[in-house]
Amino acid sequence: MRLLLKLRAEKDFSYDKKYFHKLRGFLYSLLDGTEYNPHNNESYKHFCFSNVFPVKDFKKGDIRNLLISSPDKNFLRFLCGRLYEIKQFKEDICIGEYFFRLAAVNYVKTFIDSSVELITGTPIVIRIPKYNYKKYGIKSKRPYEYWRKEYDFTAFIKQLTENLIKKYNDIYDENIKDINLFQEFIFKKEVCVHRIENGKEVKTVGSLWKFKFDHLDKLHRKILWVGLESGFGGLNSSGFGFMNEVEK
Repeated sequence: MRLLLKLRAEKDFSYDKKYFHKLRGFLYSLLDGTEYNPHNNESYKHFCFSNVFPVKDFKKGDIRNLLISSPDKNFLRFLCGRLYEIKQFKEDICIGEYFFRLAAVNYVKTFIDSSVELITGTPIVIRIPKYNYKKYGIKSKRPYEYWRKEYDFTAFIKQLTENLIKKYNDIYDENIKDINLFQEFIFKKEVCVHRIENGKEVKTVGSLWKFKFDHLDKLHRKILWVGLESGFGGLNSSGFGFMNEVEK
């Protein structure tokens, strides 16, 4: 399930490519001091969010969209309640230099059919741990490397599959070890995003993809649905790996 926020710009401002950590800061502020505070959860956060879209400069009065996804309905209900309070009291939503008023917030249901195409809304980040370097022919002294297009595609699919299975097991309290999940995948491009962590700029390498699936059984659909709502890959609670279903 997802929340769709309709945001009304309170003034003119230019689109900032490095605003993403500020958007994360706004969402984290809604959860601060609650049971859903991401800093209190060392496991998967199980939520993700899109860019503010359409992506272009803002004019006062423009309406833009923001999607927040999670497989946890209770989490989204709580977040929706916090957002209704902001709307009721007409509070400004400040995201860095952006100033919005919340025009509307609605639930959006999602469903994975037996045939589906998924596309990245934000880059998927896959971190390859040092103990797998030899397997994939990676030469590095760092504790992990971001997957890049010059690396083996098997490394990307293997790490992503393991990531999705772990999230599924965490949500449903199961113990699936391995499964062949991906059928057809189309690499779009590699991107480097400059995110801010602890006041420092960190270069983060991700990639954009399109995935096609057919003849999915119930288990495969459930795993992909968890990925659709939790996010693909890592750093989902920072907005990476946000996925959308391609409309048929």
